[in-house]
Amino acid sequence: MAASTIRHSIRPRVLLVDDEAALLAVMRLGLEGEFDLEVAASAEEAELLLATGKHDVVVCDHMMPGEAGSDFLITASKRHPSLKRILVTGYMNPDFLTRSMSIAGLSACLVKPVPKADLVTAIRTALVGPV
Repeated sequence: MAASTIRHSIRPRVLLVDDEAALLAVMRLGLEGEFDLEVAASAEEAELLLATGKHDVVVCDHMMPGEAGSDFLITASKRHPSLKRILVTGYMNPDFLTRSMSIAGLSACLVKPVPKADLVTAIRTALVGPV
């Protein structure tokens, strides 16, 4: 293959974590044109993926069986400090949202349903913002 036909594309690598397969599929479909994606159906699966690969951003649902997304992101902040973290939740308690932002060092906390444009903006903002 000629060098001119080889395409080198460096896109941010994003891990999507949600126990609802349909929501993961919708997020993947909406984001795959802009980011390199991996998906996980649980915090446990997500941690395995984080341990075996380099990710720039993790977008995680809060309410999942097993470990809650906010707890997973707190652990992820300690194990992977350069990883940008975004929590997605249907839980609309302002105190919880503020506390989660601070404790887990979140780049964003988005309330479901999240429009694709808002999710893309949150990921892009996280990529250029401070850890």
